[in-house]
Amino acid sequence: MRRILVIGIGAGNPEHVTVQAVAALNQTEVFFLVDKGADKDSLVAVRKEICERYIVDKAGYRLVEIPDPPRDRGAAAYQGAVEDWHERRAEVFERAIDEHLTGDGCGAFLVWGDPMLYDSTLRVIDRMLARGVVDFDVDVIPGITSVQVLASAHRLPINRIGEPVLITTGRRLAAGLPQGLDSAVVMLDAGLSCKDFDDRDLYIYWGAYLGTPDEVLMSGRLVDVAAAIDRAKRDLRSRHGWIMDTYLLRREWPARG
Repeated sequence: MRRILVIGIGAGNPEHVTVQAVAALNQTEVFFLVDKGADKDSLVAVRKEICERYIVDKAGYRLVEIPDPPRDRGAAAYQGAVEDWHERRAEVFERAIDEHLTGDGCGAFLVWGDPMLYDSTLRVIDRMLARGVVDFDVDVIPGITSVQVLASAHRLPINRIGEPVLITTGRRLAAGLPQGLDSAVVMLDAGLSCKDFDDRDLYIYWGAYLGTPDEVLMSGRLVDVAAAIDRAKRDLRSRHGWIMDTYLLRREWPARG
């Protein structure tokens, strides 16, 4: 039976690839690389660099690029739009697996960060298996997340003693921190959802392109640095054509001067 590996490759630094991931890379015959368009060629380039760096048998594997189906990001029904995108991804992925992977071959998807955190690959794989068009076994290899890299870059623990941390999206944060929570890690924030919060006890620890040569870090009292971070996000997106950023929003008691 075919075997599919879902390999977490870290947040952009090839040196964040784990020993377990290296072993998985060297078992793989076909790597399925999702092509998100010319603006994001660098995301494919990092995956190719990881393969070149860590796979011993350079002639023993192939790269198959899969065009990512377009997603309607302006749809009023967000959940429905994502479900539709996942279904179309399942159709494209299964065709690629059926065409390029032999009956007992080993293929892999290289997932930015870790497959468990705000990534659709495992959901799409579940859809493929439920559809029954192609059959395969699945193994998941964890990776270093942007949350870990953010904390390391700012030299701070994500959690404070005895306190919970919320991991959420910009869409969810727009209404503010939930009652009783003083720390939130925010991902997938196209704008800067917290930029108009007027709580002077909130501090932000922000990073873009974490773990890469393009890494940018900013931090401080939110009301003092929000405008600068918002400008930086727009400038960086314009310069690179895309941006991946993450931040920790934390209420400090007592507030720092």
